Amino acid sequence: MDHIFVFIDKISEISGIKATSLHLSFKALTAIIGSYIIWVILKRILISFEKKTQKNNFLKINIEIFSVARKALFYGLILVTGTYLIRLFDVLLLEKIFHALVIILLASPAKDFLIILLEYFEKNIIDKTKTKVDDIIFDLINKFSGAIIYATAGILALDILGINVMPFIAGAGVAGIAIGFAAKDTLSNLIAGVLLIIDRPFEVGDRIEVWSAPAGSASWGDVIDIGLRATKIKTTDNIVIIIPNNEIMKRDIVNYTIISTNIRVRINVGIAYDANIEKAKDLILKVAETVDWISKTPAPKVVVRNFGESSVDLQLRVWIDDARKRMDTISHVTDKIKAGFDEQGVEIPYPKRDITITHRSAPELETRQHASNDKTS
Repeated sequence: MDHIFVFIDKISEISGIKATSLHLSFKALTAIIGSYIIWVILKRILISFEKKTQKNNFLKINIEIFSVARKALFYGLILVTGTYLIRLFDVLLLEKIFHALVIILLASPAKDFLIILLEYFEKNIIDKTKTKVDDIIFDLINKFSGAIIYATAGILALDILGINVMPFIAGAGVAGIAIGFAAKDTLSNLIAGVLLIIDRPFEVGDRIEVWSAPAGSASWGDVIDIGLRATKIKTTDNIVIIIPNNEIMKRDIVNYTIISTNIRVRINVGIAYDANIEKAKDLILKVAETVDWISKTPAPKVVVRNFGESSVDLQLRVWIDDARKRMDTISHVTDKIKAGFDEQGVEIPYPKRDITITHRSAPELETRQHASNDKTS
């Protein structure tokens, strides 16, 4: 190296150019060439490593990770080389600007790497879970991750430049509060949507009660979508009801399929006081045994619930394998019980009134009329 500087000094004497300038130029050129050589070597190492790691599931699925690594190494070399050149020429004013610019550039590979990592975890988690709510969570993370990384890089860049970011953060906080008041309903629904995703009172495909269904229509349906603002439920009438998440969080949620699709159905039946209760119970149980989708275990049973004003109130309790057949079960069994009662002579009561008409003779009526006139006079 000393021989090279001696040679540069001789050139300086011949050309009349200052030796210091030639030394700086030589060092700068050496740094640039050295960085380029290092980049070529690292690039070849990465390509070789990529070929040798095809058996690794993570690297095999995410080939893009090598592109991200190359981009990150390239920006890293630019950072090192640029910092060296700036300090070599003693232009410290540009150093902070250069560092801030490189940090912004490094945000791009950082975001790409995070997305690749999220995609890998997403695929593995989705394969192991039956719920579709995980898709929503990862979708939210994918959407906001880039904004968070770039915002962080911007704050770091401003801090390096010596700009106090606290007033901007405080101003953003005040603006956020103002926006929050202006859009409190929307934000309330967004927060409720996140809580629904975390708490999971129901999942896509579950059958739940719908309290806001139109009058006279089906009052339950299947969850078809859980969004950030609202949840979509398709009723058994094929009507899609969109309910704001904030409204859902305020009410009791009746979920028929959260544990399993097996539920117990209760069917009320009234018989006359003169009817044979045991005979009526046997007829009801025989009807239940003929229905294919009613479970044999636990077995159907009939209980006496109450002595009504004009009837003995019985209740058939059965288990069915599919909660979605609840109304079909009630309709089918009620129809068959009515036919069985009519055939076997079991009376189904209805309100009755006995009217007694008393006939009176004419002399008795005249005597009552005279007695009434005497009292008046």
